[in-house]
Amino acid sequence: MLFLVFITVYGILGTYIALNYRIIFDDRIPWDAYFSFDNRAIVMTGGGFERHPLANYFFDWIRELALLISSGKKDETFRLVLAWCSNLAVSLSLIQIYKYLKNIVQLPKTVSLLILTFFALFTTTILLSFSPETYTYTLLFLVLFNYYAALKLKKEEKISGAALTLATVSVAGLTVTNGVKVFIPLLFETGLFKSWKKFGSAVLRTIIAVGVFVLLFLYRLNFNFMRFLSKSGEQYDKFSKPKVTPLWDMVYSWFFGGNMLFPSYVIRDYHNKKGFQYKALFMDVYSSAFPYIFVGAVLVLVFWSYFKNFKNKLVQILMISFLVDIAIHCILKFGLHTSYIYGGHFIFVVPLMMGWLFYGYRNSPKMLSFLMVSVSVLLFYLGMNNIMRLEEFFVFLEKYYR
Repeated sequence: MLFLVFITVYGILGTYIALNYRIIFDDRIPWDAYFSFDNRAIVMTGGGFERHPLANYFFDWIRELALLISSGKKDETFRLVLAWCSNLAVSLSLIQIYKYLKNIVQLPKTVSLLILTFFALFTTTILLSFSPETYTYTLLFLVLFNYYAALKLKKEEKISGAALTLATVSVAGLTVTNGVKVFIPLLFETGLFKSWKKFGSAVLRTIIAVGVFVLLFLYRLNFNFMRFLSKSGEQYDKFSKPKVTPLWDMVYSWFFGGNMLFPSYVIRDYHNKKGFQYKALFMDVYSSAFPYIFVGAVLVLVFWSYFKNFKNKLVQILMISFLVDIAIHCILKFGLHTSYIYGGHFIFVVPLMMGWLFYGYRNSPKMLSFLMVSVSVLLFYLGMNNIMRLEEFFVFLEKYYR
């Protein structure tokens, strides 16, 4: 039932956009039409190999499926297939979140549904539900692997080498920096550092998984690894330069906030270097106190949950994974000025950590009531704000992308 609800609601949104507007895919617009997403570049090539090593193979299948259904035309039918593939991925991601809350955290259905609805209204979830981007499928693969790893660790079983290899190829293949997250659960396998046999098994599984990924990647590069190093250096220089916006506001409004709560928008003039002019939409920083309070309240809940459940290894896995992205974007400042597009890599940690907070107070009715009221108030504000901003997004589409 949940899956049908999500695929219907997101499907209506994606179908309307695909059939009426060019924003999802326009062959003349390679990048940045809305919120810095690179839809055309991703669909046609999988994106740059230095950041998306194996994404070209993955998106080849999606592109060929869309072309097959659209009879080789890059028209509204082509866009519709792309949107529905994204819709399917995001809907399945939400189901995995629900399964984690219900089966791993073991929350009551009412609480699980409240948190799930909260996450379903996040900026990232809404945008990825119709965007053919790497982040859309990274969200699915990361949530799926976290659920699988949590099940294994909860049963005190080891993560299989096949699953580890498959996760490495899919997750790191779409975005290379996410590869490290696949190996974090290995550190928490029972008795890992007390038994040479178990430690050796973990090392062997890691070597095999990394080896398979590296071989596939080198095959794409014709075994010219220096090409990857030089290109990666160029990308870091390009996307890590400080912007006019204060660092703290980029972190707060875009990295944390922009993936949950829509801010206001900025429209800029762009061109495709071949003479085609188009309008591009970007997120501005928050302009009133309420969004800052909302983001602060959500972060308080997340870190409150972390300290409350500090000894829980499943909580540690989620937070260490979150810290990987904080280091990449907030400390190294890679892509920080557009960090609101990277939510598929990490924002799912928020609802899962909120679930663990409810778990931490499962024997305290008063605290549970306080948390239910708090999340309900946050949900109300989130829904009102994001629906209003989505209407503004449609005004932009109507004006420039008919």
